[in-house]
Amino acid sequence: MKRNWFDTVALVTVIIGAINWLLVGLFKYDLVASLLGGQTSIGARIVYTIVGLFGLYTISLLFRDCDEV
Repeated sequence: MKRNWFDTVALVTVIIGAINWLLVGLFKYDLVASLLGGQTSIGARIVYTIVGLFGLYTISLLFRDCDEV
């Protein structure tokens, strides 16, 4: 499967979001909220929305045809 730049950006963003959730789960530390002024700040809400949208987009990667190696 050949990835374009948007696929790569989406995957990196989802991985960063997963790391943030790992920090929340293990240490009760929300890095996004810490950097952007709390969970309800507009900056944090934008980041959470972008990560969520990219997460939904990456579902499409599951259903793309894979090229034989």
